[in-house]
Amino acid sequence: MRKLAVSALVCLGALAATPAVSDERAPPKLIVAISVDQFSADLFAQYRQHYTGGLRRLASAVVFPSGYQGHAATETCPGHSTIMTGANPARTGIVSNDWVDQGAAREDKVVYCAEDESAPGTNHDDYVESAAHLLVPTLGERIHQMEPGSRNVAVAGKDRAALMMGGNAIDKVYFWKKGQFATLQGRTVDGGVAAVNAELAPVFAAPGEAMEVPEWCRPLDRAIPVSDQYAVGTGHFARPGGNDRAFRASPALDSWTIKVAEKLVDDMKLGQGAATDVLNIGLSANDYVGHAFGTEGVEMCIQQAALDQSLAGLFAFLDAKNIDYVVMLTADHGGHDLPERIDIQADPAAGRIDAALNAKQVGAAIAADLGLPEDSMPLLARGPFGDYYVNRALPADVQAKVKQAAIARLKAFPQVAAVFDATDLAAYPVPTGPVEEWSLEDRARASYYAPRSGDIIVLLKKAVTPIAQGGPGYVATHGSPWDYDRRVPILFWRKDIAPFEQPLSVRTVDIAPTLAALVGLAIPADQIDGRCLDLDAGPGSTCLLAKAN
Repeated sequence: MRKLAVSALVCLGALAATPAVSDERAPPKLIVAISVDQFSADLFAQYRQHYTGGLRRLASAVVFPSGYQGHAATETCPGHSTIMTGANPARTGIVSNDWVDQGAAREDKVVYCAEDESAPGTNHDDYVESAAHLLVPTLGERIHQMEPGSRNVAVAGKDRAALMMGGNAIDKVYFWKKGQFATLQGRTVDGGVAAVNAELAPVFAAPGEAMEVPEWCRPLDRAIPVSDQYAVGTGHFARPGGNDRAFRASPALDSWTIKVAEKLVDDMKLGQGAATDVLNIGLSANDYVGHAFGTEGVEMCIQQAALDQSLAGLFAFLDAKNIDYVVMLTADHGGHDLPERIDIQADPAAGRIDAALNAKQVGAAIAADLGLPEDSMPLLARGPFGDYYVNRALPADVQAKVKQAAIARLKAFPQVAAVFDATDLAAYPVPTGPVEEWSLEDRARASYYAPRSGDIIVLLKKAVTPIAQGGPGYVATHGSPWDYDRRVPILFWRKDIAPFEQPLSVRTVDIAPTLAALVGLAIPADQIDGRCLDLDAGPGSTCLLAKAN
């Protein structure tokens, strides 16, 4: 049936496919694609020696320690959109977590990347979840097109992680929402997942006790003041009952996400049919911990130990099923520690962003210079960096003046590394070649999609944290074009795979074509930005199909 299906698609011109691996190794029955949010290559290198569970298994298989999210907009939604599509954000259309759409029919002109803004009565904070903004198919969707019996499933701690990895044609999708795992509007929560939610409810409602600090984490167990009123570095994840923010920013979120994934494997019998199924898992606690406490403290150390054991449990569960599965693990982006800790750890140049660097204040100064009304709001933006939009309500000749003035003012800020005119980016070629050698303009271009990106793109200098004042839940972040946010590990495991490590740079857009080749699927080269990575440690190749395409 596989060969008949593939032959039919070739004849139709939809997909070209021939056997990608030797007859000695049949295609896997289950692809488990895992994204650990904010799991930088730096974190992987720092804690690799301490892993004893699931991450140790992966670190002992096929390892690409220098994976890259090549683009500049290193946020959750753009990063996840690259992993299972093989495409840059410039192609996926997911330019940031949210953007300004001045033509939106609703009063709220901010659009969240994973929402349906046409739904009545919604806004970017209170929205209907949807993957409609993702412009390209995911691997799970492509495999289902080749083999209609294949199932494409996603579960994550964030809706945008599940939807960007699963796509629009998704059989089952679950994500954390207000104390439980929910699904898309119009769908019913399956009985098995409802049972997990029922088991979870009293755990979520009860206070969480402080977690034990592993021996190797104890040197990090010290306070780092963020302000006169707040410090990080001594938290052990004790939390009040029913507090959604505290629960998310703890290892508990990942463990329960995995419970839902396991329940879906059981109930749907994933990996036990004739076709290859895809299970996308987004583990989001790492990101919430990084934002709330930074990447270099005891909290992240505890999180790494817990993540390692949670993954060990998942793999033991799959092993017991005797499923032929392949695992891929990567991240949507890296992360940057809070500047207060960086400052005392050998880099006093690190700092927080100038509070005056924002669209409102820069726009007010431009309005004064141009004699515009005080309430004209010449510039719009969602943050102090990234996409800045010129207000379309202004006359065309005024818009041009605003844009020119804004570029000049933004370039004058000492913390700004580069400012790009969107007109220039649109004419600039999408970058290729070694990703670590890309210029800032290359990185910005890989994130640029004209219908959604700003009129001006602002990139900050290295070690500038775009949070003017840290506080509870938000002391550190990501989103820069620098390698601490771009570099992520890319790991593959399959039973009996010959291990090797390739230290040269690869990209997350290489993941989809690599996994596709294992199931005999070639993604046309003009539809993606990545390439197949050969997972055969010897003279053979798992990329025969990709090379022939």
